[in-house]
Amino acid sequence: MWRHGKPQDGFEFSSISDCLTDDGTLVWCDIYDPNHAILKDLANELELDTWAVEDALAEAERTKAVVYRTHTFFTVYSVAVKDPLPEDDAASILDIHRISGFVLPRGLITVRLSPHFDIDAVSERFDELGGQEFGVGALVHGLLDVVVDSHFDAVQALDDGIEAIEDDLFANNTRKGIQRKTFSLRKDLVELRRVVLPMREVVNSIQHRRLDAKTSPELDPLYADLYDHVLRASEWTESLRDMVTTVFETNLSLQDARLNTVMKKLTGWAAIIAVPTAITGFYGQNVLYPGIDTFGGFVTSTAIIVLIVIVLYWMFKRRDWL
Repeated sequence: MWRHGKPQDGFEFSSISDCLTDDGTLVWCDIYDPNHAILKDLANELELDTWAVEDALAEAERTKAVVYRTHTFFTVYSVAVKDPLPEDDAASILDIHRISGFVLPRGLITVRLSPHFDIDAVSERFDELGGQEFGVGALVHGLLDVVVDSHFDAVQALDDGIEAIEDDLFANNTRKGIQRKTFSLRKDLVELRRVVLPMREVVNSIQHRRLDAKTSPELDPLYADLYDHVLRASEWTESLRDMVTTVFETNLSLQDARLNTVMKKLTGWAAIIAVPTAITGFYGQNVLYPGIDTFGGFVTSTAIIVLIVIVLYWMFKRRDWL
């Protein structure tokens, strides 16, 4: 709790409604893994929308922002890259954590279902901004800024993974499992798009809600910059989708090309081997032919085999069939 820009001690959760009545007070309440009863009591005390409280605890809730009469509710997802990266090519490299928030005129209530989201980074970003001076808008900005930065880290990790696959595609010794790795990156990219693309709606809704209240116009450039970051992350994600599709199609094309090369070489060698087979088979007939039972006939047939094999090999090599 801050009062007139100064941190205050002795904040009690049970008195949160009293703290929010003071014009000079800013309250941030972060709740980790609450049960339904706690949020329901809080909703009754602060007149929070019942459906918003349900959404804060519901599974697989989408990224969104909804403006109610007394508050704005939003749900966003922070994305973390696993460190170290999993050795299994089919395993996901991303961890996704959900954060919900209730934006009140003088306070912010965040609800986290995962302990792995770095809430301290939000506090540091808020302090760097000097956010006590700008009110709850700065606090929400700090939270969304940390979330969007995590999106950039995730997009960068996927970009690096796709570039590594591109290098492997044209390597002389293509590593095994490249198809599984491509599918895994594609699945991660789909999950990332679900949480990144709707962020434009979230930032727009919160910014317009704040502007309607005519508070902290100094935050306008910061929210404009944040929206620009959201657009960049969205566009980067869309470009990665095109890249991974291209990689997938290129891999299939290269596999077809390698198969054609192998079949071409096998066909060439089969034609070469067919010549001596045909000649020796002809000479193996139980009929009289020139040179039968003579050393000269053996030399002649052998010379014919070697000559035709050399000619075929030269012709196939010249046409790049071998």
